[in-house]
Amino acid sequence: MADHITIPAVGLQRPDSAWAPLREPLFRSLWMAAVISYTGTWMQNVGAGWFMTQLTTSPLMVGLVQTAATIPVFLVVLPAGALADMVDRRRLLLLTQSWMVFAAAALGILTLAGAVNPWILLLFTFLMGVGAVMNDPAWQAITPDVVSPHRHASAVALNSAGFNVARAAGPALGGIVVAAAGSGWSFLLNAASFFGVILFLYTWKRVPSVPQSSRRISSAIAEGFRYVQGAPQVKSVLIRTGAFSIGASSLLALLPVICQPHGAKGYGFLLTCFGLGALAGAAVLPRLRLQYSVDGLVAGATILFAMMTFAAGQVRVFEWLCLVLFTAGAAWIGILACFNVVAQTMCPSWMRARALSMYLLVLQGGMAIGSALWGAVAARQGVPEALAWSALALMLGLSTIRRHRLTAAELEIVPAVVRD
Repeated sequence: MADHITIPAVGLQRPDSAWAPLREPLFRSLWMAAVISYTGTWMQNVGAGWFMTQLTTSPLMVGLVQTAATIPVFLVVLPAGALADMVDRRRLLLLTQSWMVFAAAALGILTLAGAVNPWILLLFTFLMGVGAVMNDPAWQAITPDVVSPHRHASAVALNSAGFNVARAAGPALGGIVVAAAGSGWSFLLNAASFFGVILFLYTWKRVPSVPQSSRRISSAIAEGFRYVQGAPQVKSVLIRTGAFSIGASSLLALLPVICQPHGAKGYGFLLTCFGLGALAGAAVLPRLRLQYSVDGLVAGATILFAMMTFAAGQVRVFEWLCLVLFTAGAAWIGILACFNVVAQTMCPSWMRARALSMYLLVLQGGMAIGSALWGAVAARQGVPEALAWSALALMLGLSTIRRHRLTAAELEIVPAVVRD
C-alpha cells in the first residue's frame, strides 16, 4: 500500500463500537492486508532515504527523495479524483497496486545488481509516487463498500489506527533489513507486501459501479474548480493546509542527514518514534477537542511542531532526538486530523472525491516544494539553519488563521493519518 492520507469520517464513536468493523470478514481481510502493505511502504521509505545517503552526501539530493515521491501529486491527483468517480474502482485499484509492485520489484533488483545511481533512485521513487497518487482517491472511496453503513465512521478510524501501527513498526523493521541486508531487500519486501491487497481486490465479489462514460475527465475537473471558487470553507482549508505543509516538510525530508551518525537502525528507530508519537496524539485528540476549538488545536500543535523542528537541528544526543521526534509526531497528527476532518466535511458526496484530490494536491504538493526548498537551503547553509528557517515559516503560516478559520460547531475530531 502506498503512503496515503486516511480521511476521517465525522462523529465520535462510542468506545464499545471502535473495533466493531473487524467483526465483518470483508473489512477485516482488507484491513489486515492493508496494514501489511503499509508496513512494506514504510520499509521502502527507510531504504530509499538511507540508500540516497550512501549514494551521495548532498543534502539536496536526500531532500529530493521525498520530493520525487510527492511530485506526482501535481501531475495526476486531479485526474485520479475524477477517475475515482467515473470508472470501476476495483479495476482501477488493481491497476495501481500492480503498477507499484512492478516499480518496487524493479528497483529492488537493480539495487541488488549495483545498477542504481541517485537519479535512477529518484526515477523509481517518482514511479512509485505516481502509483500511490492514482491509488489514493479510489482507495478512500471503497471503504463504504466493505463495511456496514452504520460502522463506516469506526472503519475509517480503524484504518487510521492500522496506518499508525505500520508507521510505528515499519521504520524499525526497515532499519533492521537495511542494516542487515541492504536497501534492495527493503524494496523487494515492499513489492511483496502489495499482494495481500491485490488478492483481496481480485477475489472481491463487488457489484461494479456503472462508469460515467459520457463525462470527460477534463469536464469533471473543471466542475470541481468551479465549485471551489464559490465555496469559502474549501478555500480556507486549502490555504491553511498549504501554509503548513511547506514549512513542515523539512523535518522528515532532512531526517536521513540528521541521523547519519546513528546509522540505518537509528534512522528507522527515529521514524518509529515519530509514528508512536502520532499514535499517542491520535489517542488524546477526542479529549482535547472537548476543550479547544479546531483553530486552537491547530495553532497549539503548529507551535509545538515548529519548536521540535528547530530542536531537531540542535540536538546531538540520540535519546533526546527520539523525544523530539515523538513529540513532533504527536503534534503532526493533531494538525492533520483537524485539516482532514474539514476536508471530509467541506463538500457534498457527489463532489467529495474531486475536492479531496484538490486537498491532496495542496498537502502533498506543498510537501514536495518544501522538501526541495529546505534541501537546497541545507546544501547552502547547513541542516540546522534549514530547520530553523522552516520552523520560522511554520510560525508565519499561523497568520492565515485570522482570515481563514476552520472552526465550525458541527466539526468533531477523529484520529487521522497522513503520508510523508
